[in-house]
Amino acid sequence: MNGPLPDDVATLAEWLVSFDSTSGRETVLMAALADSLTARGWRVTRIPVDADRFAVIATSGDGSPVTLSTHLDTVPPYIPPRREQDVLRGRGSCDAKGIAAAMICASERIRSAGESVAMLFVVGEETTHDGAHAAERWLNSTGFRSRALVNGEPTQSKLALGTKGAMRLTVRTEGEAAHSAYPQLGRSATKALVELLAGLDSLELPHDDLLGATTINIGKLAGGVADNVVAPSAEARLMARLVSDGDEVWRVLEQWARGKAHIQRGIEVPPMRLATLPGFNTDVVAFATDIPAMPSWGTPYLFGPGSIHVAHRDDEHVSLDELRLAVDAYERIVRLIP
Repeated sequence: MNGPLPDDVATLAEWLVSFDSTSGRETVLMAALADSLTARGWRVTRIPVDADRFAVIATSGDGSPVTLSTHLDTVPPYIPPRREQDVLRGRGSCDAKGIAAAMICASERIRSAGESVAMLFVVGEETTHDGAHAAERWLNSTGFRSRALVNGEPTQSKLALGTKGAMRLTVRTEGEAAHSAYPQLGRSATKALVELLAGLDSLELPHDDLLGATTINIGKLAGGVADNVVAPSAEARLMARLVSDGDEVWRVLEQWARGKAHIQRGIEVPPMRLATLPGFNTDVVAFATDIPAMPSWGTPYLFGPGSIHVAHRDDEHVSLDELRLAVDAYERIVRLIP
């Protein structure tokens, strides 16, 4: 399916999903997209991220445009596209290649009307947001001006009033190895970690009237060396969804782990309040986005077709009818933004 960009949003979304662009492997897709947009007459710049990875910005017209932006990396594993009646399935169909297709089709309409518009497609959103950080550096170094940033994530075609933030955490416990027949001769790091994690639900964490409760997910566990050895070490990878300043949550977690485990604070994204427009339904979302990494791109909005509830799942999918309606919605959003 590689080749020039299709004009139909459904075919374009399928074309984007046909590329394996799991985080760190985005270059082939980004190059194909950059070349195709250039061939269609867009002014295209490749924004370096690292090594051979880059973000893509495409512009038309003059002045300070509204920028439509989303990410083209996906979580693993790669799942190829397939259509079932009026549904597109495959990795990224919902999060966020279908969104990118709708943005491109809307931008083509705006450009054909002789109006200014920009599109920004980034990499690394699912991991470190390094594509968004690179785009922010590029804008500040070049003097490019964007009066608003319309970020695309699956919001069920509603404008988000706000998003939770995120904090990555690593929790490590240390023990002493021994023969499992004589556990009294050692200290089990896995047992200590499990007992500590069991107390997470009892922590008093910040709550916000708009964004709701702070939540913590135990995402990955590792530890021990064999089933007949008392485990000498163990580790858990956590992600907290923030509704407040991260320092508030960190203080609670430091106290929770004190004397029991070593806790390390990782990549963090703050919660955000976002702009809205008349005529759109609104919602609050619990996931984090690239928006906090790009404060210089103008007033932030968040909108996208599809549901986050099927993102990252093996049955990820999006309604093609919703994608078609999203083309109209993105065009309307750009024209409504002052």
